[in-house]
Amino acid sequence: MPDRGGGPSGPRIRVGRPSRRVRTLLMTLGVLAVLGMAFTMFAGFWTDWLWYRSVNYSSVFTTTLWTKIGLFFVFGVLMALAVGFNIWLAHRLRPPLSAMSMEQQNLDRYRMGIAPYKKWLLFGITALVGLIAGASASGQWRTWLMWVNGVPFGQKDPQFKLDVSFYAFDLPWYRFLLGFGFAAAILSVIAAALTHYLYGGLRVTSPGARATAAATGHLSVLIGIFVALKAVAYWLDRYGLAVKSSDFRATDNWTGLRYVDANAYLPAKTILFCIAVICALLFFATIWRRTWQLPVIGFGLMVLSAILIGGLYPAIVQKFQVQPNEQAKEAPYVEKNLEATRQAYGIDGTKVTDYSGTGNTEDKTKLRDDVGSTASIRIMDPNIVSPTFQQLQQIRNYYAFPENLDVDRYAKDGKDQDTVIGLREINLAGIPKKNWINNHFRYTHGYGVVAAKGTSADAQGRPNFTESDLPSKGDLGTYEQRVYYGEKTTTYSIVGGPQKEIDYSDDNGEKTTSYKGDSGVNLSNPVNRAAYAVAFGEPQILYSGAIGDGSRILYNRTPKERVEAVAPWLTIDGDAYPAVVNGQIQWIVDAYTTTNGYPYSSRTTLGDTTADSLTATNDNRAVVAQQNQVNYIRNSVKATVDAYTGEVKLYQWDTKDPVLKTWMKAFPNTVEPKSDISKDLMDHLRYPQDLFKVQRELLTRYHVKDATTFLSGSEVWQVPDDPTNRSGSAVPPYYLSMKMPDQKAQAFSLTTTFTPTGRDNLSAFMAVDAEAGTSDYGKIRILKLPTNTTVNGPKQVQSQFNSQEDIAESIRLLRGGDSEVEYGNLLTVPLDGGLLYVEPVYVRGGGLKYPLLRKVLVTYGGQTAFENTLDEALNKVFGADGPTTEPPDEGDTTTPPPTSDNPTVQQALEDAQKAFDAGQEALKKNDWEAYGKAQNDLEDALRRAEDAQSEASRTGGAGGGESKPGEEPSGSPSGSPSPKPSS
Repeated sequence: MPDRGGGPSGPRIRVGRPSRRVRTLLMTLGVLAVLGMAFTMFAGFWTDWLWYRSVNYSSVFTTTLWTKIGLFFVFGVLMALAVGFNIWLAHRLRPPLSAMSMEQQNLDRYRMGIAPYKKWLLFGITALVGLIAGASASGQWRTWLMWVNGVPFGQKDPQFKLDVSFYAFDLPWYRFLLGFGFAAAILSVIAAALTHYLYGGLRVTSPGARATAAATGHLSVLIGIFVALKAVAYWLDRYGLAVKSSDFRATDNWTGLRYVDANAYLPAKTILFCIAVICALLFFATIWRRTWQLPVIGFGLMVLSAILIGGLYPAIVQKFQVQPNEQAKEAPYVEKNLEATRQAYGIDGTKVTDYSGTGNTEDKTKLRDDVGSTASIRIMDPNIVSPTFQQLQQIRNYYAFPENLDVDRYAKDGKDQDTVIGLREINLAGIPKKNWINNHFRYTHGYGVVAAKGTSADAQGRPNFTESDLPSKGDLGTYEQRVYYGEKTTTYSIVGGPQKEIDYSDDNGEKTTSYKGDSGVNLSNPVNRAAYAVAFGEPQILYSGAIGDGSRILYNRTPKERVEAVAPWLTIDGDAYPAVVNGQIQWIVDAYTTTNGYPYSSRTTLGDTTADSLTATNDNRAVVAQQNQVNYIRNSVKATVDAYTGEVKLYQWDTKDPVLKTWMKAFPNTVEPKSDISKDLMDHLRYPQDLFKVQRELLTRYHVKDATTFLSGSEVWQVPDDPTNRSGSAVPPYYLSMKMPDQKAQAFSLTTTFTPTGRDNLSAFMAVDAEAGTSDYGKIRILKLPTNTTVNGPKQVQSQFNSQEDIAESIRLLRGGDSEVEYGNLLTVPLDGGLLYVEPVYVRGGGLKYPLLRKVLVTYGGQTAFENTLDEALNKVFGADGPTTEPPDEGDTTTPPPTSDNPTVQQALEDAQKAFDAGQEALKKNDWEAYGKAQNDLEDALRRAEDAQSEASRTGGAGGGESKPGEEPSGSPSGSPSPKPSS
């Protein structure tokens, strides 16, 4: 360093090449980094391949993989060639001498700078655009497979008379090709223009011509190709009108041609097509004319035509022809939309019947007798009683039940019984000590089924279990009880090796087991262990001594995950449910084939139409494809997942669905024929909830068949909000064994109600026969109520329950102390021209952490009852005794909870009421001392009431029943007062 003054200079610092050792170290680190990234990518690929092979669906993996690779290379190479060729051609057509101008002198520096690297620069640009284009094209693997394997629908659209498969399978692929062509043309124009500018073919400020003849011809051809593609786009847009969505008469996503489309847009697109073809020819003609005058004029004419013919003209037609007489003009097109929408969603066979809604209450004895034959009224709400299952049947903290249980049918003495069912799954949050071995090796599976009657409760308001305890025993017989795959099983487990698993615990201690199934991936191979250690970010998998011969890793363990992985072309229902089938626990999963290319059928968003009060509070009850817009849906596949082996089977359910047939061609031998469904499995298949919710949403508008009524909007319905909670979301549909007016016997059904838009009275009741294997399966029936009379809807019925003085008083007593009241499903049952509403009421009180059935609300024909049991409530409403709705089984306890008939209980409840009132007064005055005293008095009174009820039960007093050892007394739960009689 030179001396700049200020003292002697310091030592010179030499900057040179790093030493050989440093260079070797850096090179080694670089190689290791590359190898690490390569192995990480390999681990993801290899573990995926191993998983698909373990479930015997390797063909799905290979077909999808090779399709993506093929599309990536084909379209990547095409894009690279298109851009690279035009850069090379522009360079080849460069002028031999550049103009002497400041602009060209500045460009000379860039030309000289890139001259040594021209080939590498060309390769880099083409490789980059090729990679981007290839990655984009590989995402279109579904579009390609549907186009190449498309099966005809056998139905033609009403406008162009083309098979529906053209719109569902062909048009999406043509649009992708068109979009790819536009991208290639635009990138080629940009690349060629920049190259021509760099080498003097185009000049901005230089004197003379702005472009050489070669540059003019080259760019004109490219622009001509772009305009020719625009002509193709105009032609395809004509067919696109049949699947175009628009807002029409407050109907979101209306699909299909309307009057203005058929009489303005359609001819406009044809005219624009012709103009674009002429314009493209003018651009191609510049190869010989070497001037842009005519092409520019033609392009300007095309743009002006697009504005006038494609925009202004349709607006004029809409304003002056359609709006003055919209009803008459739009009616023919509305009829096409009505027919197509009803066909596409499978609601064209809906039977709509007029129903009075006001029953004949003169012969009450007959009405009371008819209740039992009309419906098996389910008072066990599967969305309420999960905590009760948890508390009474969890047995160990490391087991858990799902938040929402399921409803199924099981035969007892030759008669089907609506059953609430849940699996005791593994719950890692409850294991005594958490560590890697316990989490993944010892606590690996749940154990057993717990089931209860849906139509009755025991004397204490608890479920009448038909399958219970650990190991589970009851009516379901012998079956494999270990649950390795379930809705709550979201982590991986390593089983079958030297480390024993905890099977279950009893009075004799822990029982251990070792997995005997062939599910999962074998970890005996060190390469597999290394791959999973990287894929799961868990190095202990590589060296742990707990892994040895026979060790297998289980993952992707929820039923929805497994079905979605082996059939990525299906949309999965939000609710998988378990069933005991042929000695195994099988998860049953409903799956759908969809498309959004059905002409004239209005679209719907699955995430919106399947939302209800359950999905608002439970993420497990949501459709996977939240934002999928579809206008055709079929429940084409019934899938099963074995809870022990994890085996996935796909069964063809809709044998006529062309979308499923298309996917079966693309993925042969993945879907088994419908004839392979066993009778035992068929008995547990049911109509899926999400499909029903989509259909009911469409039927709010499409239950009408004539265009005039549809256009008037006078018959538009809505799905009411759930009145039993404050979620503000739609009421969920309910499974119920019931008989519609035209049916001779009860059938397992899925039901819902409708109200007029913006009002709370009832418009209609809808039910679908949900019992698979029967001739009426999937038949939708709607009971339409008259518009000139008012029949209470769910919200009004709930309000009536809450506002009736004696019921409100009883509810207030049930809420005494720290008890909580929870309303169960508000069931609606058509009965002799009227509507019977039934709602169970649960109390979660005192120290109890789970709800117990305490009361049943019933209303019919303006009469309301709030009683301890369903039979008592029905007897009161109809003023007549009748047969019990649920005949007691041997050993069944059907005695109602003790009421205030006992004088001691009565006095204690009166004291509790006084203490409660005193506490409320103290709260108003902010007198905390008085409030504390009132709470102590309330607790004392409730304890006396409970003791008196227990004594009555022990001695056989009024309403008493003998309690089993260890059970709560048959009074109100932990201090909850029993309500006063409502009469």
